Amino acid sequence: MNRYPVWKYIVIAVAILLGALFTVPNFFGQSPAVQVTSGKSTVKMSADMTAKVADVLAKAGIANQGLAFDGSGNYASVRVRFATPDIQFQAKSVLEKGLNADPEDPTYLVALNLQEDTPQWMQSLHALPMYLGLDLRGGVHFLMQVDSKAVLAKRIQGIQAAARAALRDKNVRHAGIELVGNTVEIKFRDDATRQKAKDVLSGQIADLNFVDAGEGSELKTVVSLKPAALKQTIDDGVKQNISTLSKRVNELGVAEPIIQQQGPDRIVVQLPGVQDVARARAVIGRTATLEVRMVDESITPGTELTAAIPFNSELFTVGKGVPVVLLKDVVLSGEYISSAVASFDQNQQPAVGIDLNGDGGRRMRDATRDRVGKKMAIVLKEKGKPEVLSVATIQSELGSRFQITGMGNAENSAELALLLRSGALSAPMEVIEERTIGPALGAENISKGIHSTLYGFAAIAIFMIAYYMIFGFFSVFALACNLLFLLAILSQMQVTLTLPGMAAIALALGMAIDSNVLINERIREELRGGATPQAAIAAGFDRAWATIIDSNVTTLIVGVALWVFGSGPIRGFAVVHTLGILTSMFSAVFVSRGVVNLWYGRKKKLQSIAIGTVWVPGQK
Repeated sequence: MNRYPVWKYIVIAVAILLGALFTVPNFFGQSPAVQVTSGKSTVKMSADMTAKVADVLAKAGIANQGLAFDGSGNYASVRVRFATPDIQFQAKSVLEKGLNADPEDPTYLVALNLQEDTPQWMQSLHALPMYLGLDLRGGVHFLMQVDSKAVLAKRIQGIQAAARAALRDKNVRHAGIELVGNTVEIKFRDDATRQKAKDVLSGQIADLNFVDAGEGSELKTVVSLKPAALKQTIDDGVKQNISTLSKRVNELGVAEPIIQQQGPDRIVVQLPGVQDVARARAVIGRTATLEVRMVDESITPGTELTAAIPFNSELFTVGKGVPVVLLKDVVLSGEYISSAVASFDQNQQPAVGIDLNGDGGRRMRDATRDRVGKKMAIVLKEKGKPEVLSVATIQSELGSRFQITGMGNAENSAELALLLRSGALSAPMEVIEERTIGPALGAENISKGIHSTLYGFAAIAIFMIAYYMIFGFFSVFALACNLLFLLAILSQMQVTLTLPGMAAIALALGMAIDSNVLINERIREELRGGATPQAAIAAGFDRAWATIIDSNVTTLIVGVALWVFGSGPIRGFAVVHTLGILTSMFSAVFVSRGVVNLWYGRKKKLQSIAIGTVWVPGQK
């Protein structure tokens, strides 16, 4: 009646062992460390970098407690542990100087980090500690400066291109269109043409100011944005960058990030619990903006380095230094990209498939319809520095889909697709402050949170054992298993634990014991009704199950609602709360009954059980 088959005991034993395995890493400490990663998309990290880092440190006389190479490609890194934070800071300075010939254009990024002391064999099993939020342990804090001048320059360049196209469509002749600061100067030879041009532009482009200048045949109109439009342009640029950063943070899988505007042109990014600081900086701080430009056909191939470059063109290099001259006019920019996926071209070579939105598709068709047979280049601007990815001949009119080829390997195509898929930044950004911040409320909050949970557990244990005797002990054992399972699942999911999450753990303990109280009281009720001890145990667990399900499901609905519709600390609370309900149902019923069956199940002639005082009506 009250016996479990062997496989159920095996399930309980395995669950407890796995729970212990994935919970224990939370009790290991951390060591100060530095992390070295690639600072450029064209520079790949390899295992040989470990020896180079060790050599730089050895020459400076800095001792380390271990080097490790992780990952591959741009996301590979060399991590070095140190004994103290002082040595860590010293090593960072030495490595930055020793690995980078030009500090203004670093080849490698050296970032401060905290390395887990979890044994390697546990890490290989993905037994890792939970992340702690900014209010407990801290995380990564970035303060980023948006280049507002670049935002305005991009808008003015768009006005220049739009003005040139509008005047060409209306057959309005001009003597040249030039960019001068944050204005566009259009030259004319007579006043009638100038007035006609102003009418055309004011009707097609909004928010423009026109100021006439010049005399005789040297007439010109200076076109600029209205002050309100200037402010709105910068504000829109910052908001677009915030949206893009949010997508990139999601790609990193960071829980509960904080991304918000600070002042007119700064953005604060806080990533709680992030360990891989260098990767976060590389992905978030990179300003990968795609541009499509036409090759200047007026330059004879092979003479790019010696020929006079036209005013409206620029000299670039492709790959390992092959020169190419491109027109300054941008046919298409990254803001029109709706999707970017790593794929393969017709020769089964790595490529990036680009999908454009409606406006982008129309611009691409208009740009390539009359340019079949001419060459077009794909330019990636990263950290303000352009790099020509590929130059190809237009075989036919292009539409909303095309491919970027010449990626070299699948890793390069996947990385570029990630950056483009995350959205184009409206303007370059510079990280002006980067730090690993401590907890907002300090280590005292962590201590208080742990102590409150332990004190609550101890109070519950004392009450249950005093009131229900041996069955109270069984309940406390099940409650301990519940806490073990909950911490293990949170660790396995790499959840970022915050103060609300710790509150949810304490609440989960109080709610979990309710199930055991229901079971114990149901067993007492069966005993009062005259049932034998074995029958009372079986009926108590079976008949309490429906009530336990009802009470937990209703609470679970609330937890899921908070999880789905909440954000920030509310979602953090909901995650722990929901998981705590699920683990409590398993431990309170399955585990506790297994222990009871193990203790009483083999006693055929059981006369009584230690479950406290069983009051029977009519007895004194």
